[in-house]
Amino acid sequence: MLEATPQAFSAVYPILFVTQVPVRPDFTTIGSTFGNQLSDVQSATRGGDLWIRYPDGTLKNLTKAAGWGVDGFQNAGGIAVRDPSVHWDGKKALFSMVVGSPTSQYQVKTFYWQIYEITGLGKTETPKITRITTQPSNYNNISPIYGTDDKIIFTTDRPRAGEAHHYPQRDEYEEAPVVTGLWSMDPSSGLLKLLNHAPSGNFTPIIDSYGRVIFTQWDHLQRDQQADADTYDNAGYGTFNYTSEAATASKVTRKEIFPEPRAQEEAQGTNLYPHTFNQFFPWTIHEDGTEGEVLNHLGRQELHGYIPSTFNDDPNLTEYYGQYSRVNKNSINNFFQIKEDPKYPGCYFGVDAPEFSTHASGQIISMCAQLGRAADSITVNYVTHRDTASYTQAGGTPTVNSSGHYRDPLPLQDGTLVAAHTAYTYAEANSGASKYDFRLTTLKKNSSGYMVPNQLLTPGIQKTLSYWDPDTKVNFSGTLWELQPVEVRPRTRPNMLKSTLPAPEQAVFQKAGVDPVAFQNYLKTNQLALAVVRNVTVRDRLDKQQPFNLQVPGGIKSIATGGKAYDVSFLQLFQADMIRGLGGMANPKPGRRVLAQELHEGRALTANVGTNFMQVGADGSVAMFMPVNRATTWQLTDAQKKGVVRERYWLTFQSGEIRVCASCHGLSSRDQLGRSEPMNEPQALYKLLVNWKAKNP
Repeated sequence: MLEATPQAFSAVYPILFVTQVPVRPDFTTIGSTFGNQLSDVQSATRGGDLWIRYPDGTLKNLTKAAGWGVDGFQNAGGIAVRDPSVHWDGKKALFSMVVGSPTSQYQVKTFYWQIYEITGLGKTETPKITRITTQPSNYNNISPIYGTDDKIIFTTDRPRAGEAHHYPQRDEYEEAPVVTGLWSMDPSSGLLKLLNHAPSGNFTPIIDSYGRVIFTQWDHLQRDQQADADTYDNAGYGTFNYTSEAATASKVTRKEIFPEPRAQEEAQGTNLYPHTFNQFFPWTIHEDGTEGEVLNHLGRQELHGYIPSTFNDDPNLTEYYGQYSRVNKNSINNFFQIKEDPKYPGCYFGVDAPEFSTHASGQIISMCAQLGRAADSITVNYVTHRDTASYTQAGGTPTVNSSGHYRDPLPLQDGTLVAAHTAYTYAEANSGASKYDFRLTTLKKNSSGYMVPNQLLTPGIQKTLSYWDPDTKVNFSGTLWELQPVEVRPRTRPNMLKSTLPAPEQAVFQKAGVDPVAFQNYLKTNQLALAVVRNVTVRDRLDKQQPFNLQVPGGIKSIATGGKAYDVSFLQLFQADMIRGLGGMANPKPGRRVLAQELHEGRALTANVGTNFMQVGADGSVAMFMPVNRATTWQLTDAQKKGVVRERYWLTFQSGEIRVCASCHGLSSRDQLGRSEPMNEPQALYKLLVNWKAKNP
């Protein structure tokens, strides 16, 4: 069932992509940066399909050829399709599809994105589409990819531990529904595993040529802005707290213990600047969920153009606005829709887009972050002009370099770059039809060296349809969006990465007379992980926004400059609890938002001798038991347990994991004193192991 005439561009391999009936507005709809997992017809209009473009340009509607979807009025058979991902052998693919639409006015029905597999991708083959029957059936499962062992890695809005009263998890920003993190599933048994608990969501995972699972994580570790708005502006969001995560928990007045204020009113009279934190950055984990970290330790110091400082009474701490040198001159705000370049392993294309108003489209960027490459040697390449990173303000005139907006960049095996493009440069309209008209195109360099649209991949795919939204009947007749291209070709299956215990820690286990395997079995049995930091006084050379003149009382010092020095005595642990409610105590909205709470998870707290303040060793080391499958964070404090240096990220640990950090802020290459990462045998780990051995002979 070949449905369109060939186009001029000749590819080496077929290209799989989806069509989508244009959506408006751009907030928690299918093309948005976050909250795009919603499956109602207003968020994901029905009528799109899964398509394939063969090398000669011929097109085939795969879902239609396999008997899925309907033309005209979108009824119970109406579909929307997203997130195609090709198997290692290039012969089949996963994608997500939602089936069903209201069949009459005012009909309210619940639909879910589910994962499907398609075979028969050849030009003369009849495609067959099968739902993965072992997946969670009452949640939105999206962005599926094949693991190296053929397990399926995906994102879903299933609650972290499956609690129905936690559905949906609400993000830390707008408190809108969001996916809960990255998961894996055995398609044979249905065994689920939470790889990364993300309070504000993970997006579009891939597995790169090294075997790393790379994805975009939304990091927004700060106080609740809706709660601040309720407190200081009477905003009416109705924020409150539950006393616990239990379904029967009481409702109480909102309260937060996150150690930094977000609002200026809270910061007054303290030595703290208000803390806000918001970014979508590339992260990586192993397929078993261990070793989670920002890709190559990249952080704000390497990528952002502005970073505020934490304290207002220390001249050593300075806000960053580009005044001191770093290798990367091209700052970015976010990094969406990551794809590895098949010609240059370890090099990645993505999109820097605003959080709202452009359907996650903006500027195409790239960076090379090969395994082991130092973060401060990584540069960002502006593939399209920087003027494409944001939208033209209302009433403004696009610059000569505003070539439109781009999303879903796809580097092909032959070196060609393909992307979804719209020439529209303004923000999406709030009423009427969408102004965006995404079409797949190849890109070419212009005279200034930036990429611009070249050849369209299709003649434009037209459709005439209608659907209930559900109150109003919507009629559409026009060109569909073309999104999320992926090359249908065989790829080398990488080896699965496994965590190994570094040499300094191996030496400590040996000196303590503890078998690492036996210790890890204890961790697995008790649903625990172990985190080890070698020297918390060591800070990355570019991080001048938090204190870096640090010393352990009576122990090691890392003093880089004159002026104020800070004692660090404890590392305080926090855990992510689903206890923030929205909408008022009388009639709260469903679901909950995460709040940082002092560590109280029973197994970890007991293993840490009943405290969430872990003593820093004389050599700067810390070792602590951690809860698993739950986001955690921490801060360094002085002897009076007052915060000094804060972690900026939520981190998830796996059962049995021993994760070692050389320092609290992983070094890009050197610390403030020009030293490489510490390699001391951590004294705190030795003390922990000796105590553990005495209790577990």
